[in-house]
Amino acid sequence: MKIAVASEGEEVSMHFGHCEGFWIFDVENGKIKDSTFLPNPGHRPGFPPGFLKDKGVDCIISGGMGTSAIELFNSYGIDIITGAEGDAKEAVEKYINGTLTSSNSPCEKHEHHH
Repeated sequence: MKIAVASEGEEVSMHFGHCEGFWIFDVENGKIKDSTFLPNPGHRPGFPPGFLKDKGVDCIISGGMGTSAIELFNSYGIDIITGAEGDAKEAVEKYINGTLTSSNSPCEKHEHHH
């Protein structure tokens, strides 16, 4: 299983689309085996979910996420956890242990600075 965490450094990002990048954790038998950081390929509507799907991601963890991204991840069959915070690795460990719950509420307000 591959779990992606939208991140700012080692911390869970509060906004999926504008994060610095994604920690990709490889999980086997309930344990983290490896992790890799991928820079955010850019905030283009619809692109990051497909980018992560192509990387084999099974689950995405983020602080917040817009409705369009949620709909795309759902269409790809990727599990979505929103409302996470703190250390990215700890969030994945909580997910593995079944103690990380999703807020299930999309971001409704986006502040875009172009």
